Amino acid sequence: MISITQQFSAAAGATVARVPLPSSRPASAVPAATPSPVLPAVARGDERATAELWDRYAGRVRALGLRLSGYDSRFADDLVQETFAKLWRGASGFDATRGTEATFVFTVARRAAVDQWRRGRRAAGDQPLDGLPEAIGAVTTGPGAPEDHVDAVVTGWVVTEALGNLPATQREVIELAYYRQLSQTEIAGQLGIPLGTVKTRTYAALKALRAALADTGVMT
Repeated sequence: MISITQQFSAAAGATVARVPLPSSRPASAVPAATPSPVLPAVARGDERATAELWDRYAGRVRALGLRLSGYDSRFADDLVQETFAKLWRGASGFDATRGTEATFVFTVARRAAVDQWRRGRRAAGDQPLDGLPEAIGAVTTGPGAPEDHVDAVVTGWVVTEALGNLPATQREVIELAYYRQLSQTEIAGQLGIPLGTVKTRTYAALKALRAALADTGVMT
């Protein structure tokens, strides 16, 4: 039988190490409805839709850029500008039957980040750039394909964000399973709840995690 830890690791992807759990914060048990895509209207030149696209994603793309660059604000700001330039030019390429708007946006952002990484390496004579702490996720340092660096950091970032948005009861089950390596039976005993409740909470948590990963194009 596959353990909760194995399920969680599979959902998060092989690139995720031990992602620190963020502090708990209130979260609704009922997920918010996904807003209607605005990219089709952006493709038609609708200025209000363009502003809405910016409001929805600019902050998240910048946060991604900060994580990818080891908190280099210039890298993050450049990533926002390049991502939205590509989105405005390529908005007509969005197809709602093939994925969500967020998936499209973050796929563009990830490709833009890879492009920035390559430009930075070329500008430095193909030498690693200094001053960006690889240990916290900089993609501009270290060997390996830039796509691998970007995917690893994006996955960790999305997992952290998704965990922070889980209801406390679901987070607790995942923490006990993934970090303390407890079985479902052991979790039920420690929390004093039925085994079926543990399974239900675990299923809901993993479903939310997979959805978050799919939403940013990390997994389909």
